[in-house]
Amino acid sequence: MFDIFRKHTRIMMMVMFLLIIPSFVLLGIDGYSRMNETDVPVARVGRTDITQAQWDAAHRAEADRLRASMPNIDAKLLDSPEARYATLERLVREQVVAQAADQARLSTSDARLARFLQEDPTIASLRKADGKIDMDRYRQLAASQGLTPEGFENNVRFDLARQQIEVAVSASGFVVPAVADVALNAFFEKREVQLVNFLTKDYVAKLNPTEAELDAFYQKNQALFQAPEQAQVEYVVLDLDAVKKGIQIPEAELKAYYEQNAQRLSGVEERRASHILITAPKDAAAAEREKAKLKAEELLKTVRANPSGFADLARKNSQDPGSAAKGGDLEFFARGAMVKPFEDAAFAMKKGAISDVVESDFGFHIIQLTDIKLPQQRSFDELRAGLETDLKGQQAQRKFAEIAEIFTNTVYEQSDSLKPVADKLKLEIKTADKVTRQPLPGVSGVLANEKVLSALFSADTLSNKRNTEAIETAANQLVAGRVVTHQPARTLALAEVKAQVQAQVLATQAAELAKKEGAEKLALWQAGTAPANLPAAQVVSRDQALNLPAPVLLAALRVDTAKLPAWAGVDLGPQGYAAVRVNRVVAREAAAQASLVQSRGQYAQWWTGAESQAYYALLKEKLKAEILVPNPEKKQ
Repeated sequence: MFDIFRKHTRIMMMVMFLLIIPSFVLLGIDGYSRMNETDVPVARVGRTDITQAQWDAAHRAEADRLRASMPNIDAKLLDSPEARYATLERLVREQVVAQAADQARLSTSDARLARFLQEDPTIASLRKADGKIDMDRYRQLAASQGLTPEGFENNVRFDLARQQIEVAVSASGFVVPAVADVALNAFFEKREVQLVNFLTKDYVAKLNPTEAELDAFYQKNQALFQAPEQAQVEYVVLDLDAVKKGIQIPEAELKAYYEQNAQRLSGVEERRASHILITAPKDAAAAEREKAKLKAEELLKTVRANPSGFADLARKNSQDPGSAAKGGDLEFFARGAMVKPFEDAAFAMKKGAISDVVESDFGFHIIQLTDIKLPQQRSFDELRAGLETDLKGQQAQRKFAEIAEIFTNTVYEQSDSLKPVADKLKLEIKTADKVTRQPLPGVSGVLANEKVLSALFSADTLSNKRNTEAIETAANQLVAGRVVTHQPARTLALAEVKAQVQAQVLATQAAELAKKEGAEKLALWQAGTAPANLPAAQVVSRDQALNLPAPVLLAALRVDTAKLPAWAGVDLGPQGYAAVRVNRVVAREAAAQASLVQSRGQYAQWWTGAESQAYYALLKEKLKAEILVPNPEKKQ
């Protein structure tokens, strides 16, 4: 398919040049950007489309957030169809609420925005000692979300407007205690039941299916006996580790790097201090802070007169609950561990010295520096391995883009084999058997990546046995592969799957026999013929199922209690059949007042949640919101 491009590369480059340059002149770069942004819609709210590109970007951001908060999370869970669909549902919900807020003319005033930002813990952590926001860190916070400070504030403004829509319902929800009690009493009601099981496994030994029955089942259910499409593949991976293998660091460069970084790599200076703290929060009245300062100055005079009594004075007077009992001892700390005024004073003192009164956001400190721990410089030989790893990592980062281009070009230009790129870049050609279009359970790494599998099983790759293009599977990781042998999906012969067919026929016939006998016995018992040797009765409820299968528990709770005892039959599907007898209703036990209040509160939350969900469903219908891609859970 691509032979003409490979044989006439220069001609095709000239043609492309002549085609592309005029279009840039006519449309401009912005025109191309806009064309890129016009993507396939995956959802629609009113007249607003949510595109595939927006969905992908939102899911990447969500996955990055989850990885940062849960570093050990399985990456496959984050990129599953269900996780991606959940992100799309969230985008739709945000758009629905945003449009509802816009139609209701809801907005956020500058005063409310400022108040929210002042109270936000994340913003509060950016305050400097003088109480002002560190604008450099504020800009970094916004940039981490791909925004300017103005864009960040606009997002917050929009979020606050959206919240007014949802809070209008959630904050107004309430449940009358009497109504809650009726529902809760029904929910927690208990019933005494006796269960008779007719299990499939107990009937298997009574059956012996014929060859004709096996063949008939096989012919009718051939879709159950498919060998999936499989391929034997080769692939190569270019990542930072692969690039590092080709990097050699000269000894002179290692020693120079050691000289520049020896102090940093050997550790940091630590200091040990004791302090006496007289607390006075920064937002306290001026008179209160002045009073605390005067008390600290009086204590300082006492300390200077008798430095050896510092610990006793701290035990009696320090208002720091964490250190007062230890004579004010704060143990060893490095820079960054204490508030800045305290740190500046402690690291400017000599061992044994006592500071003047130091003011911080917590109050007023008197500091005694008790020890200094200087880092012991480590030798070149001790640090050599780490230095080499650091330098190789730095150089690999710088060289990756250059080598990635070589990798990409080589797998394309010499597409009939992976050996040229492996030889050129010293990469290992890896092989894998029985690779399928969808990753098999337990498979990890690049062969679990949907983009890699899609490329390997593309029509061009399968028919021409050419290399795939270079595929980016992670940051600083490229993969290319090729199919060595391919086996299409096929129906397995009866001889190959006879044991499976026999097991399924036995299971089907045994389940039918169990259901038949169970239904017949149930009819007799319901007619008044009491069964003998019923198992012991047990008391069950929705919150105490006692290992009862969910369908059995539900059937027992749905039995009409007007005339007891009463029977119900339950089809357990492949497991067989069950007959359950309800003997009596056990009323809900009277709950303690605290428990009663808690359960009513929980019920109110459920009710409010249901109202919020119903309101959202109404908004979706009103705004004609729809998701245009299939729900993966409904396909299963």
